[in-house]
Amino acid sequence: MNLPPRQQNILDLVRERGYLSIEEMAQQYAVTPQTIRRDINQLAEQGLLRRYHGGAAYDSSIENTAYSTRADQMREEKQRIAEAVASHIPDNASLFINIGTTTEAIARALLNHKHLKVITNNLHVAAILAGKDDFEVLVAGGTVRSDGGVVGQPAVDFIQQFRVDFALVGISGIDEEGSLLDYDYQEVRVSQAIIANARQVFLAADSSKFGRNAMVRLGPISLVNRVITDSAPPTALARLMARHKVHLEIVS
Repeated sequence: MNLPPRQQNILDLVRERGYLSIEEMAQQYAVTPQTIRRDINQLAEQGLLRRYHGGAAYDSSIENTAYSTRADQMREEKQRIAEAVASHIPDNASLFINIGTTTEAIARALLNHKHLKVITNNLHVAAILAGKDDFEVLVAGGTVRSDGGVVGQPAVDFIQQFRVDFALVGISGIDEEGSLLDYDYQEVRVSQAIIANARQVFLAADSSKFGRNAMVRLGPISLVNRVITDSAPPTALARLMARHKVHLEIVS
């Protein structure tokens, strides 16, 4: 496909880095943010990259973007989602929290709560919450990934010992058929155990996750009780959620 030189260069750079902000690209090419937005819109319409609030990304179905990149993406949206999730959690509750940068934002939003018992396979979540004297934080054993996630059969076995009030989970992608998708089959197995052993399941997913394809299927959207996001999902997905009585909460 023949693209204008700047658009081809943008596409190559986004594929190389995984994600680039509009501000970075405007500085890189010495053009206005509006010009970059037009380039991104045209590339997205051709299906060559995905448009995000404040930037663009190249999504692979077999490999997630780098942890540092994910931590910077949709930061404000994740914060609003995290605060909304925390507002539903009472003091003196028991929680599972899984791997993800959104769930790490949720952990920070929970610091004003009292007397929580948290079971997690996310070392970053554990580090955020461990400083609270009235919290009890339990960490699953297993293989530690470079992003602080703990996976493997020992983590699954550990999770299955508990039955908690709430599971607070993130996900890498949700397709229009309602499949919850991720990249690491070992991570998915732990998340499946988390969902199966919670009385209520809250899925925290910013709007970039809608339509994002990853190769490992966790299960259907009907596994969760509530989805908290920053923007309305595609119509087909919204209808599916309504059919399965999954409560949709959109934070402004």
